[in-house]
Amino acid sequence: MKKLHIILLSIGIIFASSCKDFLDVKPTNSGDAATSIQTAQDAQVILTGIMSKMADGSYYGRNFPLYADVKGGDLAVFSQGRGYDYLYAYNHAEATNTYSGVWSQGYHIIAQINNLIESIEKLEEGGTSENFNNFKGQALTARAVIYFDLVRLYGKSYDDDKSAYGVPNVTTMLEASAQELRATVEENYTQILKDLKEAEPLLAKTKTNGFINYYANKAMQARVYLYMQDYPNALAASEEIISSGGYQLYTNEDWTTSWTRQFGSESIFELGIFPSEGDLINSSLGAYFRRAGHGSASILGYFMASDNFINLLNEDEDDIRHGVMSNDETSATRMGACYKYSGSTDLKGDKGSANSTAVNIKVIRLSEIYLIAAEAALHIDKTKAAEYLNTIRKRSPNLSPATASNINLDIIVDERSKELFGEGHRFFDMIRWNKTIVFNDELGNLAITHRPKQIDRSFYKTLLPIPINEINANPGIKAQQNPGY
Repeated sequence: MKKLHIILLSIGIIFASSCKDFLDVKPTNSGDAATSIQTAQDAQVILTGIMSKMADGSYYGRNFPLYADVKGGDLAVFSQGRGYDYLYAYNHAEATNTYSGVWSQGYHIIAQINNLIESIEKLEEGGTSENFNNFKGQALTARAVIYFDLVRLYGKSYDDDKSAYGVPNVTTMLEASAQELRATVEENYTQILKDLKEAEPLLAKTKTNGFINYYANKAMQARVYLYMQDYPNALAASEEIISSGGYQLYTNEDWTTSWTRQFGSESIFELGIFPSEGDLINSSLGAYFRRAGHGSASILGYFMASDNFINLLNEDEDDIRHGVMSNDETSATRMGACYKYSGSTDLKGDKGSANSTAVNIKVIRLSEIYLIAAEAALHIDKTKAAEYLNTIRKRSPNLSPATASNINLDIIVDERSKELFGEGHRFFDMIRWNKTIVFNDELGNLAITHRPKQIDRSFYKTLLPIPINEINANPGIKAQQNPGY
């Protein structure tokens, strides 16, 4: 792609950030690379900017988790035309509703990461006395996270067709004339694991709020291995985190209130979103999931839980996860509005202030690690799978525990739905499981013309189109457009 078109506009723009002093760091292809960073403090400034970019509304701050939840069947739309309902309707084309923000922001950050890594390596080759290991490890892990997200948006599931096109693998700074083409899904996963394994020994095990440590890297490994159906490695990575004792599950008494606190005991990787920078206010993720008009008349209440999800949660009236749900706009009794990313149903936020829209994004929680361990162990040791699942299933105190004789994938599917609702997993889970997604179109009496009521991963619009701007900038990628567009 010509400068990967959207992403490598100019290094001056690439290094723009809401992080104070971020622009003071000179980029590597603007003058002598050796002067871009000199100290670990310089690398920390750049890494802070990278984390800020990952928390942007075009990526984890809203668009990426929104995509996964809206398209997966656990959410529904009551009224069309409020915004982003084209996600729910799968109304995508290469020139309209491309949802290309994750692509552009993802490669924008990758360019910064590649620049940082190359700068560090040049200093190390020159014999620097500074220790850059932790910064390089974080950068490599962040790059793996981004590529994992991108390949799930644009490439088929690994077990479906790993030889299909994924996304371009770009691991070095590019010349202006570069026109990178798409790698395969398998090549993307190979690069993802290479980055994660290379980063692993470089990272500190201590927790630093808002940044990546050793256990965040292992959590990403567990997630990636699970998607690859490499169950022994997914289980081993999960168990290392669990046995480390560095993170603790919330008790039933603390689970609901945990959303009113940032960087809690379950947060393995959590991105900070602050009122002074990156706060999307009424366009935040939390505002999109809460009831219309709650907290501000201009909040539209874009999405609400589907009937299927509400019925699932209602299997146990004492399920503690009811605590983050409230009535939606349809009635005073239908509990379809989710308040995880508003802090609470009282709009407490997570920073002890009145701001309920600048709420941190929990990228990886310990609860997910237990669920990964359960799913992986299902194929190895069903007794162990039941033990890991029951640790989370206890949040539904009236449901019978799973046992080695009755545990199956469907029980794990339901538990992941209840525990991770609103956190950006459902669509990707349904695709990798090759399950049918059923939409609750009746809720709003919707006129949906771009997809049927039920789909599975054979439906071509489960993959996003390569946007027309990319195709115009790089004619070679046109032949690699996803089928159907």
